Amino acid sequence: MGRNKEFEEETVLRKAMELFWKQGYEKTSMSDLVEYMGIHRKSLYDTFGDKHTLYLKTIDYYTVSISERLKTVILQADTASKGIKDIFAFMINGTNERPWGCFLVNAATELALWDKEVEEKIEAVFTQTEKLMGEQVRKGQESGEFKRDLNAEVLGEILHCTLLGIRVYARTSMNKEKLNRLADNFLQLLKI
Repeated sequence: MGRNKEFEEETVLRKAMELFWKQGYEKTSMSDLVEYMGIHRKSLYDTFGDKHTLYLKTIDYYTVSISERLKTVILQADTASKGIKDIFAFMINGTNERPWGCFLVNAATELALWDKEVEEKIEAVFTQTEKLMGEQVRKGQESGEFKRDLNAEVLGEILHCTLLGIRVYARTSMNKEKLNRLADNFLQLLKI
């Protein structure tokens, strides 16, 4: 008769994500994961598969978490402009809780060029986020907050690239004043 799991799957998955986030995929060994996650090697393999499969699961876990948080930020804003401003604030201030940059940006820069599965996951998340940003821009155009002469989808892509740039920059410098200035200037470009 098999033993029951002695750990909460989501808790140890979050720990694996944190370790990959801090060290990167290549620098994280299975021994590192076993120790950091606090589970037996056999339990890790039985529950999550090999290191690569575990890494893909951490990308999925992060994706769900960040998508929900972004949607919450947007839903709580009473205007499109406020929603975008709050997204920038979330991205800029999110570096306080984890100063290792954006997990997805790290995955993209470390693995996406040579790992097709990682590339596909990152591309899907980036496309989803661009769409979300485009919808927010369109909302602002329809309400009269933003200029209508530019395509909302293209502006959503530009907004997403700006947010990614901020996340990369935040990892190299904690100059939040500069990051907030970039966010404010982006919003000014959208406004009528």
